[in-house]
This record gives sequence, structure tokens and C-alpha cells, in this order.
Amino acid sequence: MTRVALAFSGGLDTTVCVPLLEEEYGYDDVIGVTVDVGQPASEFDEAEETAEALGLEHYVVDAKEEFADLCLEGVRANATYQGYPLGTALARPVIAEAILEVAEEQGCTGIAHGCTGKGNDQLRFEAVWRNSDLEVIAPVRELGLTREWEQEYAAEKDLPVEGGSGGDWSIDTNLWSRSVEGDDLEDPSYVPPEDIYAWTQAPTGETQEIDIEFEQGRPVAVDGVEYEPVELIEHLNEVAGAYGVGRTDSMEDRMLGLKVRENYEHPAATTLLNAHEALEGLVLTQEEREFKQLIDQKWSKKGYEGLVDAPLVGALEGFIDETQQRVTGTVTIRFEGGQARAVARDSKFAAYSAEHASFDTETVGKITQEDATGVAKYHGFQRRLANEAIAANADDDEVELATDGNGEDE
Repeated sequence: MTRVALAFSGGLDTTVCVPLLEEEYGYDDVIGVTVDVGQPASEFDEAEETAEALGLEHYVVDAKEEFADLCLEGVRANATYQGYPLGTALARPVIAEAILEVAEEQGCTGIAHGCTGKGNDQLRFEAVWRNSDLEVIAPVRELGLTREWEQEYAAEKDLPVEGGSGGDWSIDTNLWSRSVEGDDLEDPSYVPPEDIYAWTQAPTGETQEIDIEFEQGRPVAVDGVEYEPVELIEHLNEVAGAYGVGRTDSMEDRMLGLKVRENYEHPAATTLLNAHEALEGLVLTQEEREFKQLIDQKWSKKGYEGLVDAPLVGALEGFIDETQQRVTGTVTIRFEGGQARAVARDSKFAAYSAEHASFDTETVGKITQEDATGVAKYHGFQRRLANEAIAANADDDEVELATDGNGEDE
């Protein structure tokens, strides 16, 4: 008997995939796998109810801890893509690995998803699955299905879906972020209504300050209370979201070249990334900070592509691990006007001296202010030479251009 494991959400796309995998691909048995990376409980209820109505063997895998660990690794790499924290992108490899493990344990010969051929997720899932010997199947993409066709097919087969839309918006939620797209939001000139947001309240004039403690680049406590990664993220989503922190309205460039509009909520991610960057600014040298921007950018790009296990990422993390040894300390974040702003930071590894930087002290250790005179004389020396040469030859260039412009009589 041939079996196929399907990434199953209970929504329209994955629901229609169940009979299609049997009718169009000839599989004897389909099993559904839902992976928990922090979605609302209602999504699991929907998946379980739909699976039961379909008579589908259904597995639920808890991967919240693995996902939270990856998100906090992303904090150490200041991981963002085109201005927003990576959420869905980091979740997909975790989900894909969990589904693959179930598929292999259950003796499947195939593994399938309900992604279209226009998005990023197909690539992120398959980057993991194509390391296996299982046949990779994408019915929606391979059969060229549209949402309208799926709705008609579901009605014809009497499949357990409610209208096939699940609301006006297409929403993807995990611990780290909540994305909202589709319908009127596809028009870049459309102003989103407040009701697209669930994690964040509209900013008010109220403020709050919290202290976040880091150990080697990883957040470990808030206001003196230690948290495990999952609980820490959930706590900050609630606290920061109440002040409207972490909203992004982005025109995103996908891997396939399409430009799409995405709206995101990510209160905990924004808070932690801002705090972490502020602490790095205190403890890292200028050279380390400048070079780490390049490292972080590369890490973020591979994270966006769903390739967090690439050899390059391992090499990048070697540098990140070295710098994060000193990223230990406390950052005070103020929530204000929809922002999470660092207003204080402290670390025993601070590459900073208040005495040296102060205008009220005469020297910098053994260095006197007069010692800067020689540096000031050399500063910009090549620029002055270059500008003098340009000015000295400006008249000659003008004469040459005028001569060339006269030409010859025709």
C-alpha cells in the first residue's frame, strides 16, 4: 500500500489535496500532519475536525520549542528581511522537518503540500524534503488549481470546508509573527482597516518601560523574571502588543520575483531585536559592528530562503557565536507610540568609558586632547590633494572641450 504524508491545515487548499492525492496521483492512503509552531488553538480544532470528517489519519506535532530556539538564534543575527522580522520563513523549515519525520516513521513513499506555484513556501518546504527519498508532490501547483476551482471541487465532493475562504484575509500565525494578506490588501493604495490586527492595539499616549536581560546574545529574562524561550516570546507579544509595537506594511520581493504586499504583526520580535541591537552597540567594537552587518544580512537572506541548514549559515554562525560571547547585559526598552525604543543599556563587557567620553574630563587615559592635533591635520589629507588637482586642471579641461566643440567646416 502506498502512503503519502500531507502538510495539513484543514483549510481549503489542503482539504482538496486529500482526494486529489488519491484520484490524480494514485495513492492508497493519505495521512495529514499538522505542526504546532504557535498557531491559535482554533486552527488545530479546525484541522482535527476536518480530518475527522474526511476520515483522515491525522498527526499533530509540537515544534514550538524548536521554532522558538530558531527565532532567538535569529535575534543573535539581527534577522530581518526588507524591514520586518523573519517569522513565516523561519517556521517553514521547522514544519517541514517535523512532517518529514512523521512521513518516514509511518512508512510513506510520498510527501505533499498545498502551496501554489507563486509563493515562497513551496521552496522552503521542498528544500527540506528533497534531501529524502520520498516523492515530493504539490497538487495545487502541478495541476494549476485556482481558488475558484477548489471551491467548486469542494462543493462537488461535499468536502468539509466553509466557503473556502475562512474570512476576508489570508492569515498565517506562529509564535514570532502574524501575517495578513489577500483581498483588498493586494491593492497597495488600500489603507488597511484596524480590524486586520489581532496582536497589536492602536498606539496611544501611554508608555511602559521593561528590562530585558541577555546572556551571550539570547534573551533570558524580563523585569528580573526568567522565562523559557516559548514563554518569553508569548509574554512579550502580549506586553508589547498592548502598545501597538510591531506593525509592518511591506511591499515584499519574493524569491520568484513577484512583488507582493504583506502586513505583519511581530511585537515580541521587534522588541527583542531592538534590545539586542542596542546591547551590541554597547559591547562590540566599531569594526565588529560593521562587519557583523554583512554577516547578519547573509544569515537573514538564507533564513528568508528557508535554508538555515546551509553550510554558509554554519560558517556565519561561527562569527556570530564569537561576537555574542560578550553580548550579555540588560537593556531597558520603552514602549511608546507604537515603538519599542532602547532607552538604557548596561553590560560588564561594555566597550565604553563614561570618564573617557565625558566633556568634563581633560584627558582620555594617558591621551591628551592636544594629541588629536596631528590626527586632525592628516584627516581628509587625500581629499584636499584630490580637490586641488581637480581645481588646477579645470581650466585645461574647459579649453579642450571648447576646442573639440568647434569641429571642422563641412
